[in-house]
Amino acid sequence: MSLFITPQGQEREIKTLGSASLDGTPLDYIVVMAAVVTVLAFIPFSITIGSGGVFPLSQGIFPLLGWLLGPFGGAAASGIGTLIGVFLAPHTAGIPLVSIFGAMITSFTAGSMVLGKKRKYWWFGLAIIFIICLFVYSSLAMKNGVSIPIIIVGSFIDWSALILFILPTRTLFARWINSSNLPLVGLGLFLGSWMIAGLSHLIKCAIVYPIYNWPEATWLFLTPIMPLENLVRALVGAFIGVRVIAGLRAIGLMKPKEAIY
Repeated sequence: MSLFITPQGQEREIKTLGSASLDGTPLDYIVVMAAVVTVLAFIPFSITIGSGGVFPLSQGIFPLLGWLLGPFGGAAASGIGTLIGVFLAPHTAGIPLVSIFGAMITSFTAGSMVLGKKRKYWWFGLAIIFIICLFVYSSLAMKNGVSIPIIIVGSFIDWSALILFILPTRTLFARWINSSNLPLVGLGLFLGSWMIAGLSHLIKCAIVYPIYNWPEATWLFLTPIMPLENLVRALVGAFIGVRVIAGLRAIGLMKPKEAIY
């Protein structure tokens, strides 16, 4: 008689069901992505002479965090990472409170681009906020002596992003990011990042304009630069995002509840 018993029957798989999470996003994911934001905060990708702005490469992945982690998880990761970056990489911090708020609202807005019925009207409230910001931004510029044609051309990335967000293109980009076709995922990430980064620029400008009061000469100088900066943000988001999403799908890591990829 053998002393050893050979196991019989179907092999069992043990999975951990309990985990601390924020709005369905495991805290581990938030910590990891916050660390990525902090690392990218060390790398400046733009120096705008007119406003003295130095922008970190991390701005390119703020929309991506919203799509990967959901609105609250993404906002937490980008906010925590930016906060740490303020202390460790002050050369790209800008105005700290504005930078942290901008990072969080960027990821939150991206996370509001849902595909199902849950939270499908969140975008409407955000759109109202952005419309108010555009009005405030434009009004302050006019009071500062900037002509309307210059405002229209100079705020191209702002109002174009707002139009894309209000139109069904918002949902179209989300569907592309959710697609199994990686080139289509990349296109959705690029256009979605352009849109969300433009909205982030809009709300931050409405906040800081009373501080800088850019004259028309500065508007003329920045007009060709700002679309290039936004283009870099969109390219960074697409380049990093398509590889991250492909990797996450390949390894089968648990998907956060509110993620759209």
